[in-house]
Amino acid sequence: MKRTFLAALLAAAVATTVVTPVAAEAAAPVTKVSRYQAGYYHFKVGDFEVAALSDGTLPIPTLKLLTNARPGEVKSRLADTYQTTEVDASVNAYLIRAGDRLILMDAGTGELYGPTLNKLEASLKAVGVTPEQITDILITHIHTDHTGGLMDGKRMVFPNATVHIEQKEVAYWLNPENRARAPEAAKKYFDQASAKVQPYVDAGKVKTFSGPTPLFPGISSIPAPGHTPGHTFYALESKGEKLVFWGDLVHVAEVQMPNPAVTIEFDVDPKAAAATRKKAFADAVKGRYWVAADHISFPGVGHLRRDGAGYRWIPMTYVNDHYEAK
Repeated sequence: MKRTFLAALLAAAVATTVVTPVAAEAAAPVTKVSRYQAGYYHFKVGDFEVAALSDGTLPIPTLKLLTNARPGEVKSRLADTYQTTEVDASVNAYLIRAGDRLILMDAGTGELYGPTLNKLEASLKAVGVTPEQITDILITHIHTDHTGGLMDGKRMVFPNATVHIEQKEVAYWLNPENRARAPEAAKKYFDQASAKVQPYVDAGKVKTFSGPTPLFPGISSIPAPGHTPGHTFYALESKGEKLVFWGDLVHVAEVQMPNPAVTIEFDVDPKAAAATRKKAFADAVKGRYWVAADHISFPGVGHLRRDGAGYRWIPMTYVNDHYEAK
């Protein structure tokens, strides 16, 4: 069994204090929230108001984590973009204002990854929203950099939210039999998933779906398996505009855009993950729609275009005008 996303990041994090959920209550790291860095960016998709929210960044050693790359490829592609092989990976979430609903796309890391992360709540508050106001949370998958922020110790951070998750994800991560079959070193990652998601299940706040499913007007799920069994995209459509939330389709854009076959150590099924990525890239170019990714440099929103045998990332143009979210 491949190491989970949390396992790999914990092993890869450089100069980062890591605290397990069990120890977190007694020794939670102090989150560094800089007043000099913007943690949000507003934009619109048709009638929907969307805010990209930063949970922070974490340095990861790409040479140890990226797989199925040609010799020297990772280093050379990153050098072409003036980066070393230790990349600062963004952890992004997104807020959708949909009528009387406040919908959060993924829930950040919580205390699990150290003081350079766990900034989602501060970013939310910066756009005038408290966690108690969130009505729904759409989870792309249950890796704990996407669900760690659901709980703060034993406290539900989003007590009034319904959490929407693909049934395959729940069946995989919250199944005691899967935990029992996992290597001893990996069992704690199932435990962490249970600690973050199970309280919402027990409270009747998790609503599962299976396959392509309309969830709200203009918002639907798209199966995207590979990274995890139930990894899911979400499509947002309004007035002829479209944005697809990609979750963990891409981890290092500078390498995986030009070569979608490059995988990452914490893909549960690398072959399926690569196939999903190739299909998603081609579809994004054909459809000319916006995409949003949880680990592309903040705000993580842009378009794709063909570039030789691969693809190139075209980030959303920054606009600072009079628009104000309600």
